[in-house]
Amino acid sequence: MRILVMGAGVVGITTAWYLQKQGHEVTVIDRQNQAAWETSYANGGQISVSHAEPWANPAAPMKILKWLFKPEAPLLYRPKADPYQWRWGLSFLTQCTSAKAAHNIRQMVNLGTYSRQQLQALRADTGIEYDHLEKGILHFYTNPAEFEAAQEPARIMRDLGCDRQVIDADRAVELEPALAPARQQIVGATYTADDESGDARKFTQGLARRCEEAGVTFLYGTEVLDFEKAGDRILGVRVLKEGKHQTLRADSYVLSLGSFSAVLARKLGLFLNIYPAKGYSITVPVKNDEAAFNVSLTDDEYKLVYSRLGDRMRVAGTAELNGYTRTLNETRCRSIVRRAAEMMPEAGYWDQAEFWTGLRPTTPSNVPYIGKSHFTNLYLNTGHGTLGWTHSCGSAAALADIVAGRRPEVDFSFSGL
Repeated sequence: MRILVMGAGVVGITTAWYLQKQGHEVTVIDRQNQAAWETSYANGGQISVSHAEPWANPAAPMKILKWLFKPEAPLLYRPKADPYQWRWGLSFLTQCTSAKAAHNIRQMVNLGTYSRQQLQALRADTGIEYDHLEKGILHFYTNPAEFEAAQEPARIMRDLGCDRQVIDADRAVELEPALAPARQQIVGATYTADDESGDARKFTQGLARRCEEAGVTFLYGTEVLDFEKAGDRILGVRVLKEGKHQTLRADSYVLSLGSFSAVLARKLGLFLNIYPAKGYSITVPVKNDEAAFNVSLTDDEYKLVYSRLGDRMRVAGTAELNGYTRTLNETRCRSIVRRAAEMMPEAGYWDQAEFWTGLRPTTPSNVPYIGKSHFTNLYLNTGHGTLGWTHSCGSAAALADIVAGRRPEVDFSFSGL
């Protein structure tokens, strides 16, 4: 079957990989000139099954109100005259119940565990290198109330097979000595030994090369504009390439365009409740290897994740719901630098931080769209929010099964099944 994959981020490229493995003739299109040049470019680097507590939880509404007018808030909601933003926000509030939060944790843990297994198998099969570490993720808390609130989600995750262990501050520093300068601030932690980290851009670009070697066609610099359709079928994708309008045709199509999936889906009369959450990261050279971390970290109070990528450190986080603007807000980046330097002052050359921002395609529940659409030959693999890297291989493997008419191996609420 000829399949056109729209999007060359980590989700689109892994989708192409698993589809070609099943014998399909795959073409990938993207408006950028190479793979992983938008949201996958400089993300947090964690393969974090344990990062499964959704933003929408019973404590979220009061936190958002508290943060509403703070420019450095971890989650910043900037109200706009945008009906899709308001619809997303109202849907988010409906997800903030204990029952729905528990349901969404279950979805994300199941998909994350399956995805990590698929990534490990892919890595063993291909030998792909991307500065990966298998040292787990340590989630530390500096607020006693937040540490107490983390107990129940951690218990739910353990019941689902994600071994997120609750530990004290001394054990946290024992596991990651780089936290020693901040020992007095830490009130507790959780540790998930099976979680991993790695450079999503290196992985995606490396896998794209392997896809090309396997026969996948890439059309970079190709922007999707619209669709041709008839009844319940897509007939073609209208694109702009090198200033010329073209129509690309295939037997089936996969929508993996991140935050822009929702915009294009509306041209087909499909509503995907995805809204961009702009995230930020800094990448910093290691200064003192003994003072730098190796275990991937999550700083709960500031909603930051830390990953060691060879001789670099990546610190990423915060979320800004402010439409599709990709303007980099230096205030938010510098707040990341301040916090990281406060916690581990000798770890890196903090004054050399490279700033980045990208749009993460977020659903109100944090659960992505994977599966069939209302069109018989259009499939969805989008809306992964902050967990696109974590969920990419599992989402792609599951979608390849769905395209082949098979039920995926993972227990997850797939679209259209």
